[in-house]
Amino acid sequence: MANERLRGAIVESGLTLDQIAERLGVSPKTVDRWITEPKRKPYQRFQYAVASMLRREVSYLWPDEQTAEEVTASTEAELVKLYPHRHLMPPDAWTKLYAGATTHFDVLVYAGFWLTEDPRFHRLVREKSAEGVPVRFLLGDPNSAAVAVRGDDEGIGPAVAAKIRNALLNYAPLFGLPGVEFRLHDTTLYNSIYRADNELLANPHVYGAAAYLAPVLHLQRVPGGELFDTYAESMERIWEAARQITSPTDYEGART
Repeated sequence: MANERLRGAIVESGLTLDQIAERLGVSPKTVDRWITEPKRKPYQRFQYAVASMLRREVSYLWPDEQTAEEVTASTEAELVKLYPHRHLMPPDAWTKLYAGATTHFDVLVYAGFWLTEDPRFHRLVREKSAEGVPVRFLLGDPNSAAVAVRGDDEGIGPAVAAKIRNALLNYAPLFGLPGVEFRLHDTTLYNSIYRADNELLANPHVYGAAAYLAPVLHLQRVPGGELFDTYAESMERIWEAARQITSPTDYEGART
């Protein structure tokens, strides 16, 4: 049975399938399938975008989905703790987080230099590698425009790129370990993300302030919640677009 609620809301809005598809960055055929093949429901981010466009509740367009109030309640349960500044967190917060990793051990930063100097963290990476846990490092491409802009935003210019280069050198002993992969990204990074399975730390970037002065959200995945997945999906998109490197100096000749 077709999704007549979605079809009717689109007709009432005066929008065409082509217009909706263009705004979402998908094909018109995909939007048509959301109507004619209800089992092919859009990702949650598309559901909320469509609902906003059509001025309807997600739960009206897709009745088996949660209401906005239910999603909000679940999301509140996802927040374990909010730290006003990263430097106020317990020194062992990251090693405690990653100690329980069995399926995801992910680090998304520009440099994250302070972490590269922690011998406990290096030891933990080696232990997880030996246990067969995939470890993924995503650092900023030191030659990229995004890194240069971040340096300007913080008021330290080329120092951010220099910190990335030094961080990669500190990580040199980890290159080549089984299951450990390094990639460089050139995205505008709005958050540093540290994920271990169904927990993560999100450190937002604040204009004009270094990351250690910005807040940190400690999140856990909760059924029905969407905040954790929002950050996790963002990291996956950056990972897919990033460039793999096999040595600490493999950024030479990288994209600019």
